[in-house]
Amino acid sequence: MNMTHYMQLLATNQPWNLIFYMAIPVVLAETLVATEFFVVYKRLTGGTLRVFNKLIGIVLGVYFLGVFINLMVGVVPHIQWLGWIDVVAVGFYLSGVIPLVGIALLEVGILGRGLTNDGKMRLHFILLTVFLVVAHVAMVFGMLDPTLTMGTGVETGHGHNMKM
Repeated sequence: MNMTHYMQLLATNQPWNLIFYMAIPVVLAETLVATEFFVVYKRLTGGTLRVFNKLIGIVLGVYFLGVFINLMVGVVPHIQWLGWIDVVAVGFYLSGVIPLVGIALLEVGILGRGLTNDGKMRLHFILLTVFLVVAHVAMVFGMLDPTLTMGTGVETGHGHNMKM
């Protein structure tokens, strides 16, 4: 089966790419989600859990910005796209930088300066939700065979054509 560049990135240089591009961001994001439930439910504006939530948001935003820059400079310019499924998978993965950097900027006080604590909590929750949606779209499309929409006689990369 053919793979999108999203999946090729994760499958190459095992286990390091999987760790750097998937495991670390997912563990940080899931930790942020778990703490977010308590922060929002209890409307926490201080305390150990809120500080931990804030720290995770900053670390995740900065880390994913590094991933984004690394991929935009070293990988994306050299991609030979395998159709729109491939573009959606990679594009949605990369677009995760927007809500994650937004969370980091919110946590350090650059974004949302004029908002109340409730407004900041709401924006944080919205940005996290947006990230979860784009990350899941990237994962779903990343697992598809990118040649599904490319017609017949598609080169498989194994020296022969595959009829669809």
